[in-house]
Amino acid sequence: MKTDQPYQSAPAFLQTVSVALGQLKKRLQQEYERGYPDLRDLIRLVLDQEEARAWDLTLFPHLLLPDTVEAHLASLNLHRVQTKHADLFASRDSEIETDQPAFTLCG
Repeated sequence: MKTDQPYQSAPAFLQTVSVALGQLKKRLQQEYERGYPDLRDLIRLVLDQEEARAWDLTLFPHLLLPDTVEAHLASLNLHRVQTKHADLFASRDSEIETDQPAFTLCG
């Protein structure tokens, strides 16, 4: 019966969202641990609290989680460790050597 199809796919949808949320939590944990290396347990607690809160608000908690975790950590007034990323980006003074123009005009 066609009316039963949405209910049959609901468990698969929830499982997909749960997997995506687990992967997102892992990436957020790693990212915040780089910024706050001594606060691993606190970051895990914040992630768990905000995950539960996001599930209470929506069936798409992965859309809210990054913002709610960031807001929660900001409210704790923690001091983030400064990381040096100079080796990852080109400096403003560096020249890019290429044989092609930066843009082309379509004619």
